[in-house]
Amino acid sequence: MTEPFHDVVAPPAPTRIPVRGGGTFPVHRVYCVGRNFADHAREMGAAAPASKAERGTPVFFMKPADAVVTGPDVPYPSATAELHHEVELVVALGRDASAGVLPVESAPSLVFGYALGLDLTRRDLQAAAKAKGLPWDIAKGFDASAPVGTLVPAAAVEPLAPRTLTLDVNGRRRQSSTLDHLIWDVPEILHELSKLYALRAGDLVFMGTPAGVAALHPGDRCDARLDDVLALHCTIAPARV
Repeated sequence: MTEPFHDVVAPPAPTRIPVRGGGTFPVHRVYCVGRNFADHAREMGAAAPASKAERGTPVFFMKPADAVVTGPDVPYPSATAELHHEVELVVALGRDASAGVLPVESAPSLVFGYALGLDLTRRDLQAAAKAKGLPWDIAKGFDASAPVGTLVPAAAVEPLAPRTLTLDVNGRRRQSSTLDHLIWDVPEILHELSKLYALRAGDLVFMGTPAGVAALHPGDRCDARLDDVLALHCTIAPARV
């Protein structure tokens, strides 16, 4: 007689993001877009396209789903002396994409809502890996590297282009840009991602950061906003021991 299937260890609880108006959003995957603002590309020493025709293809990387943090305290990570903030618009998918490449014009129908996030980066580890031509996953995909604010349904946030994304640290402005400065907009990014991955309900997409990335230290207070429709507030706590 076949023994019933059973887990040999307790399965982890899914990471969930609170939704304005009630409910939670269970996270499936976390995709991130690199160098999606020209000014940030330049401050990181990369060339920025002068026109759409020169864009090439987007740069993607991923974070684990359980890197998402929704509470007010974000622990300073281990193995770094140079933790940097990167404020970003976060897109939450509420539907699976059909098989094959997702047409740009169909992409908005997948979007459930938006939030703000911080793509926290161990910049010293990233720089060391880049200098050796090595992958820099450890600089991006560490524990608690993706603080995310409350998710807001898409209809309350769109249109995106004229809205202003900002980050203040300890009451002083660090980053600011309107979303019309994105090199690839949301439908274009979802289209490009669908060439590489099967997009699913529960996926998050961090859309890239404007210029002004800089160091964070324990005790720093981060306040991110997209006009008056999205917000994220958190404090960098001492490292976990």
